[in-house]
Order: sequence, then C-alpha cells, then structure tokens
Amino acid sequence: MIICLEGDGILGVKIGDIVAVEYIGTLDNGGVFDSSESQGGPLEFKVGGGQVLQGFEDAILGMEIGDKRAIVLEPSQGYGEYSKNLVETIPRSSIPNNEKLTKDTMLLVSLPDGSKMPATIIAINEESVTLDMNHPLAGEALHFEIKVVGIS
Repeated sequence: MIICLEGDGILGVKIGDIVAVEYIGTLDNGGVFDSSESQGGPLEFKVGGGQVLQGFEDAILGMEIGDKRAIVLEPSQGYGEYSKNLVETIPRSSIPNNEKLTKDTMLLVSLPDGSKMPATIIAINEESVTLDMNHPLAGEALHFEIKVVGIS
C-alpha cells in the first residue's frame, strides 16, 4: 500500500539515480525499528542497486525532492514470514566458547554448504541451545515514512 502525502511525483526519482532519504520505520505496534536519524543522517543508495528492500525502492520511484510518502510493506515484501523451520535446538557442546552464551546473543552459524547465517539464541540450558535463524523482523509488517531530500 502506498499513500502519497505531498508532491505529485511526475518526474522525480528513476532507476540509476543516487537518492538521499530521511525515513522512520515502525511496526504495527508503533515501535520504531529503524530511522535515518538513528543512523546519523539520510540514507543514500542507488535506485535499482538492490541495496534496500524492493518495496522501499519501488515506493520512491517518481518522487521529487521534498516529497513525502507513507508505505506499508507486508512480511512477504520485507523480511519474509516467520518460519518455525528456522528454529533449531542443538547440543551446547557444538558451539565453541559455549560457557559465555546468553539468551538473545547473536551468532554466525555455519551451514552445510559453507555459507554462514546469523542466528539468535532464544533458549539455553546446560545441554542445549535453541537458535532462531529468522531475520529479527520476519513476520512483521514494516511501516515507513519516507522523505526524499536529495537526487543525483
């Protein structure tokens, strides 16, 4: 869903442009998960470069400097649906330095193909550790308020 709040967006941003945007990202409960202010200033990226979520990129096409837009990206357009298949309990002994593990710690888990995937410890006991390999925002609708502040 895209709602244009200001500006007519007739020419504006196109594929290949470098844009600077101010944004606030919130969840359904109103909690802020990210903002350009918390990142130290406007987000700059090349449109079409795959550096941001596709729905975010699509939303700024046609916007002009000063335009504001509010969008909602459903989980399928953001970080995907939450999958119970990405939660796994493994022996604690299989993790190096396992004496320092705590709940909510992020780890890089090696997969059979040699790639690595981030995982969060969601439960821990003497014998095992339960890892959640879903993105922390999986299953969440992402609300963004976006303002274009630069186009080059």
